[in-house]
Amino acid sequence: MNGRTCVDTAPLDEILTRYPASEAALIQVLQDVHRAYHYLPCDVLVKVAEALEVPLAKVFSVGTFYKAFSLVPQGRTIVRVCTGTACHIRGADRLIEEFERELKIKPGETTADMGFTVKTVNCVGACAMAPVVIVGETYHGGAEPAKVAKYIAEKEADHEN
Repeated sequence: MNGRTCVDTAPLDEILTRYPASEAALIQVLQDVHRAYHYLPCDVLVKVAEALEVPLAKVFSVGTFYKAFSLVPQGRTIVRVCTGTACHIRGADRLIEEFERELKIKPGETTADMGFTVKTVNCVGACAMAPVVIVGETYHGGAEPAKVAKYIAEKEADHEN
């Protein structure tokens, strides 16, 4: 297929059975696709456009508009370090440095084993708990650099299961 890497569409086929063939389902389908693949593969987006009868340009427009979506592969666990004002003042930079040290990647990068992607985010709306780190779906308020290894180890254990 034009030299592109094809991905397994079985997860997509299952996702599409849950939604009507309508543009109204586009965001929900993309959320489920992102959850299943950890990004939005181009081959899958083409099939989403066909299945929902939505122009491919619209699918890519939505897929690139929202920061929750990525067109490049991401780790099984996304680490989000809040860098909003309260978190910044309370040590977000030190948390970022510790994740860099532990995972040997910088924000925006993914570990070689596809286990983790580290991102910085402007605000998670939990200022009273600053600084905040979200590891996967788990919020860690009052996060400390000394606990970063523990946060990672908890998720690595999940990866093994």
